[in-house]
Order: sequence, then C-alpha cells, then structure tokens
Amino acid sequence: MATERVLHMKDGVGETSYTKNSLLQRKVIMKVKPVLEENVKRLMSNISFDSCWRVADLGCSSGPNSLLFVSNILSIMDNDSICLDQRVPRVFQIYLNDLFANDFNTIFKLIPDFYQSIHQEGHNLRTCFIHATPGNFYGRLFPDDYIHVFHSSYCLHWLSQAPESSTSEPLNKGNVCVTCTSPPSVYEAYFKQFEKDFKLFLKSRSEELRSDGIIVLTFLGREKSQKISSSWELIGVVLNNMVQEGLVEEENLDFFYLPMYDPTTEEVTHVIEKEGSFTLHTLMTFKIGWDANLQEDVDDSILDSKTRAEFVAKYIRAVFEPLLLAKFGEDIMDELFSRYAKLVTQHIELETMEYTNIVVSMTKNS
Repeated sequence: MATERVLHMKDGVGETSYTKNSLLQRKVIMKVKPVLEENVKRLMSNISFDSCWRVADLGCSSGPNSLLFVSNILSIMDNDSICLDQRVPRVFQIYLNDLFANDFNTIFKLIPDFYQSIHQEGHNLRTCFIHATPGNFYGRLFPDDYIHVFHSSYCLHWLSQAPESSTSEPLNKGNVCVTCTSPPSVYEAYFKQFEKDFKLFLKSRSEELRSDGIIVLTFLGREKSQKISSSWELIGVVLNNMVQEGLVEEENLDFFYLPMYDPTTEEVTHVIEKEGSFTLHTLMTFKIGWDANLQEDVDDSILDSKTRAEFVAKYIRAVFEPLLLAKFGEDIMDELFSRYAKLVTQHIELETMEYTNIVVSMTKNS
C-alpha cells in the first residue's frame, strides 16, 4: 500500500478523531513558541520590508491545532513589532500543507470562527489569507524563493515509506517499528530511509525559502538509553499477543512496519550538515510525558493510571488507526486499543514514560 494514500490522522470530529484527541500535540506547539518567536525576531530584524509574508505549515493535519500556529505567528508579529518599533507586513498568506488524504474539510469549517477570533484579538489591521496545499513535503510544494517562514510540528519522524525486506524473510519480526531488541540491520535500514527523506526535505525547502527566510521544525527523537522509546512500540506487543490468540494473522504482522523513525540529535545534525543548504541556529530537546496535559484544566498528577492510560490510547488511536485499519481491518480496532490501554497502564504505573522532542531552527546558506 502506498504510504501517502493511507497516512493521515483519523478524520472527522468523532470521539476517536484526531480533532478530539490532539491536546498533547497542542502542548508541544505552545512549548516551542518561544523558539518560533526568537526566529521571527531574527527575520524581522534582517528582512527588507515586505507588505506580504508567505508562511507555510507543513504537516498541518486537521482540527484546531492546524490554526494554532497561524494564531501564534500573528501574536508574535504584533508583540515584536511594538518591541522592535518597526513596520510589519499587513498581509499574510498562510499555506496549510499535508498529504492528499488529510481531512482538510474539518479545517475549512473552523476558518470563519478563526477569522472572527483574530479580529477580536486586535489582529484586524492585518489581512490573512489561508490556503490548503495538499502534497508530499518530501519534494517540491512551492515556487523558488517564495516562502518567508516554514514551520512543521510532529511530522518529520514520519517517513515517506517504511523500509522493506530485501528477502522473503521479515525485516523486523515481531516488531512494528525500531525497538531496543531490533538487530543493527533494522536501525540501519530505518536510518537510511530517514536520511534519504530528510535530505530531500531540506533540498526542497532550500529552493522554496527566501534567502532571508527561517525554518522551525519539531519532531520526535530518541535517546539510546530508553528501554521503550515510544508508545507505538506497544502496538507491536499487543498485535503479537493477538497473533498468539488467532485474532491476527502472523504474516500480516510480520510484514507490517510503521513508517516512523525517531532520530538522535547527532543523526539530525549529520544529515543537515551533509545536505549543506542550511545553517543550524537552534538544536534543543525537551521531554513530555505520554499522558501530559490529559485535560487542560486538570492536574494530571491527581488522575489514576487507568484514566491516564485511556487518554494515551485515544490519541494513539487517532494517529495510527488509518494505517492499522488498512492492514488489519476494522473488526479488531476496538479490541486492539482496549488491550493497548491496559498495557500502557502497567507501564506508567512502573515508571515515567516520556517522549523526547527535537527542535531545530535554521536559515538558508548563501
């Protein structure tokens, strides 16, 4: 199956949709806002005045988070224009990009209320045009020297495709992603695909970015010391158990690999330097719990482990169900994620489970 045809968050606005289960991703976007602000300030101080800025969010997905970045950019511009006492663009063209199967319709329905809200917040002196730009960001999306700001959050750990076995034997038997038990050949295959994809991403953006433009990226990474590097590793554990019970065919699991790779900071730096188009300004990491920000108005620490695990299971389902459904069918989804929630409960009762996030900001080399 072609990855770009089935890779998308769960659409709609139902209880298991991405729209209803993306609070953690929202928290990540807000945590990176100071880095975005620092880079926008750099851009404003270096750029010759342009009446129109073109800004692209790559991998926008669907739901309210898709417009959060736009709101952040507008508020940063307002605050910095006062601090820096300089003219700012009066027009913004915002390009929301994702793969063709993304639920753009849910975003479109949010835009009228969004326009009303930014006017109420005092952004009414600016004109903001929002465009949908479907397509694969591992390749060209825009004309040369066109975009002022590129942004992407929680997307670049997704590969254009999962590595494939060169023989009739499974590449990573019993696992759906790279794990601490995977042989070195699996790490090498996944890193090779990540390197190929990330280099193409950088080359494409370097051609599309203005010479004075900026790029800010956030994606999942890893530390070699982590016993379980990601919450989706547990999907493989659950599927293996279901194979043993005859609920899932073993061959289906043996040749199913999630198209995801969580690089180390050293690997990210290596690819950026090897590709050669950008100067790295920020390279930082931060951690966030699997169950972080379960509810925006509730202290996570007072909630029991079962409730916290159900929260994790809901957003993992919103992210991975389309891929899993295409391979294993709809009939097992409820059972799979019920078991998954129970397994997560066991892990978060024993230790603090966290994601490692990598934040990168860059400018284009002359």
